[in-house]
Amino acid sequence: MTEKDGLKGVFDLDDQLTPEMRKQKGEILHKPVNQVKLTATMTVADLVEQMSGMSIQARNIGSCGEVLKKMMLDKRRPTVFLALAGPLIAAGLRQVIVDLIVNRVVDVVVSTGAILYQDIYQARGSQHYVGTPNSDDVVLHDLRIDRIYDTYVDEEKFWETDEWCGLIADEIEPGNYSSRQYMDFVGSKLSDENSIVYNCHKYGVPIFAPALNDSSIGIGLTAHRIRAIQAGRKSVCIDAIQDNHEILQLTVKSPATSAIYVAGGVPKNYVNDSIVMAYLYGLERGHDYAIQVTTAVTADGGLSSSTLGEAQSWGKIDSDAHFAMAWVEPSVAVPLLAAYVFGRDLAKDRPRLKWTWDGETLVSLGHQ
Repeated sequence: MTEKDGLKGVFDLDDQLTPEMRKQKGEILHKPVNQVKLTATMTVADLVEQMSGMSIQARNIGSCGEVLKKMMLDKRRPTVFLALAGPLIAAGLRQVIVDLIVNRVVDVVVSTGAILYQDIYQARGSQHYVGTPNSDDVVLHDLRIDRIYDTYVDEEKFWETDEWCGLIADEIEPGNYSSRQYMDFVGSKLSDENSIVYNCHKYGVPIFAPALNDSSIGIGLTAHRIRAIQAGRKSVCIDAIQDNHEILQLTVKSPATSAIYVAGGVPKNYVNDSIVMAYLYGLERGHDYAIQVTTAVTADGGLSSSTLGEAQSWGKIDSDAHFAMAWVEPSVAVPLLAAYVFGRDLAKDRPRLKWTWDGETLVSLGHQ
């Protein structure tokens, strides 16, 4: 046997794979990775669609886009819950979120109090400013400048906004209110067309902030409470369990539900609980569609990074649901996915939902 014959014997695998194995191999190696091609006329929507054939997180972004398309085109007109956490306003996503609301992509907003507060801060004329994560934070503190990673805010304007949130509560009849009721009243006092809170009030989109006290809005409401105690009168109280009852009714009256999770935390869990609680009205089902963009790690077992597959074990995501996750920082992921929805005009046939409330009772769900 020649040296060449010997090499042939080593590398000739024809006799090492059975026909069944070759068939299985062919089935596995059937779809090449898309080598994305960029052109001068390519849109963001084109790019997101191409990304679905790439690999790593690009593929996951493309998969999220595919789920969004199904979500928007479902004839049942699913109610879409948008769960927001993280420094999204500081990141520059305020207008993107407003556009999702105004253009009927999302129907219910569940947010951290901080995001809503920073929206109000800007709605009242203040700004977020370009900074650096390498700042001298002691100097910033002396100048009354607060830092959010590489973004600056004016602490003096924060103080003013804290006080304004409390003074707004002074105008409300004392008693228990859901965060939805309070935030809707706040929205009625704003006039900024670029504000999340203002536009939710304008278009009747419910806002829930299940941990409202864990924000500067909570500081303002604490100031309101102190004034009420000192004056010997009752105050406005945010009733977290009323929140539960209200969002539960949204779920029960919806023919189908979907979730868009930006980061994780309390808003993600709250949107999930809205579907779990449905058994209290004799209904058992999970969200029909869901996507999440996050950078949280899964290995610590925390909820922020828990997979949507894991959520199926709890019944939060339906066993037949379409879902996808991308481990991409939201300041990058959210504009890409929003631009895909807008670029393909996926929400054009979605009528706006109309929620009719009598106090904390949801009387009806219809279309505007």
